[in-house]
Parts: sequence; structure tokens; C-alpha cells
Amino acid sequence: MTAVKPHDQHPDRFGLSAQDLGHHHRPKKEHKPKVDTPEGWIPIRDLHARHRHRILDHLLHLDEHDRYLRFGSPVTSDQLNKYVASIDFKRDEVFGIFNRKLQLVAVAHLAAMPGKGPSGDGSSKGRAMEFGVSVLPDGRGKGLGMRLFQHAITHARNQHASHLMIHALTENAPMLRIAAKAGAIIERDGPDAEAWLKLPPDTVGTHIDSSLQSLAAEVIYRVKYRAIHISDWLKMLIAPT
Repeated sequence: MTAVKPHDQHPDRFGLSAQDLGHHHRPKKEHKPKVDTPEGWIPIRDLHARHRHRILDHLLHLDEHDRYLRFGSPVTSDQLNKYVASIDFKRDEVFGIFNRKLQLVAVAHLAAMPGKGPSGDGSSKGRAMEFGVSVLPDGRGKGLGMRLFQHAITHARNQHASHLMIHALTENAPMLRIAAKAGAIIERDGPDAEAWLKLPPDTVGTHIDSSLQSLAAEVIYRVKYRAIHISDWLKMLIAPT
């Protein structure tokens, strides 16, 4: 297995450039993963056990190749059903992005990886968390994967994770590019690759930001939900009998 640092990777493959190391005479600042996020805010809603059917519907809209890239192997509809049913919402976090019709166009799963904490006490502190994401064709090219990755970084820090890990096929260049631009180290082994991103500790700011983001996304979703239902109700009233 070969570990490749982001600035050593071929720019034509991952679209990377050397990282700016800064000046040694500047005041030391908190190290943060470097994530190039598109301009503008996109609401990312927390998903819970009651949303299993929506998550499953999202995954079923992926074609065979998209499922292959997302899970690293061919996946049947029955296997997707079992995967969604097995998600532990008490341990993991799942969040998504809805379009104007409130269809789930992008879903991310932030899963706690098994292992003991740094003190060997079995606590979750210091563990790595694994990030997986899928985006429907209509939502691609808009930076949604990058948005969800940045969102996952904040949530993983708030869970006291020391690293964020992505397991992907080496042919999944967009996913590896997202990780590499954040400063992750890519470990490649044949057709498989793992990206490891070291995370800084959580702060009061990361917790406040996470709470505000979740609250705002929930409010916007509720407003859109009511607007759609009012629109449907009005259409029923004016429909010819």
C-alpha cells in the first residue's frame, strides 16, 4: 500500500497544486482542513431513523455504476434495503440535501469506525469516522459532495474524532479529489484507496456552527414543505370539476 501526500499527486489526475505552507513569522493559527467550498449557503438537513424510506429511495435512484462507486462493489436493491435498515442513528450521523421538490438529491453517512480511544478505554474519543456520500445525477456539478464533506468534518470534530476516513475505488477520482484538496493522505492498494484526514479538536465555534446550520436547514425544509402542500391544495381548488 502506497501513501501519497496530496501535493505529490499528479495534477492532471486529481487537479491538485502545492499547498501554501505560509510564513514562519506569522502568528500560529488553528490548523483546519483545507476545503474549497462553492459560494453560497446550501441547507443540509439532519436525517434520522424516520427518514429511512427517503434514504432508500435516494439510493434506489442510483444506477449500477453509481452504486458500484458508492459502495465499492456491485450492490442489489435488496442489499441497499438491508444497508439502510442497518444504519445505527444513535451511533452514526446521516445528513442530506433536498431539492426544490423536496427530493433527497445528496446523502452523506458519517459512521463511527470500530476501535478504542487513545487511552484504550473503549470510549469514542479519538476514533476515526468514515465518510460516504452519494449524489443523484441531477445534483452533480454543483459542489454538493464538497458541501457534505465540509459538513462531515465539523460533525466529526464535534464527535471528538481524530481522523476522517474515506474508502473509495481508485477510479472514483471526484471523491478522492475532494479528500485530497482538504489535505488528506491517500493510501492506494490496487483498485482500492483510502483517504485519511487528520482533524483538529472541536471548539465552541464548531458546536455553535453545527447547531445553527441544523436549525436553519430544518426551518427552510418546513417552509418549503408547507409551501408545496399549500400549492397542491390551491391547485385542487381551482381544478375543473
